[in-house]
Amino acid sequence: QVQLVESGGGLVQAGGSLRLSCAPSGRTSSSYAMAWFRQAPGKEREFVAAISWSGGYTYYATSVKGRFTISRDNAKNTVLLQMNSLKPEDTAAYYCAANSRGVGDGQYDYWGQGTQVTVSS
Repeated sequence: QVQLVESGGGLVQAGGSLRLSCAPSGRTSSSYAMAWFRQAPGKEREFVAAISWSGGYTYYATSVKGRFTISRDNAKNTVLLQMNSLKPEDTAAYYCAANSRGVGDGQYDYWGQGTQVTVSS
């Protein structure tokens, strides 16, 4: 089992930045593909970004490309989501997710509890 704990959410003005962190624990291995999803009230959960276990491949939703950056430090067992130029429509609960089958699989088995990001206009 892998436990995921997110941190770094908060309230920020439009145009500002936040950095989310995800720290896996338990049966951890750097061979997990990691991703961030988000869910706004009344909306479906949506994909934000993903990174391969090596960090060599990254994928982004069109809505965040060029503004968000996903990265990982396997030595520190941490995955980061740097969010710049935030917009009110980025307001959502953000969830970290992991799978052991690779970033191309698209399905994730482990989920964090979420961290709230609120962007004011």
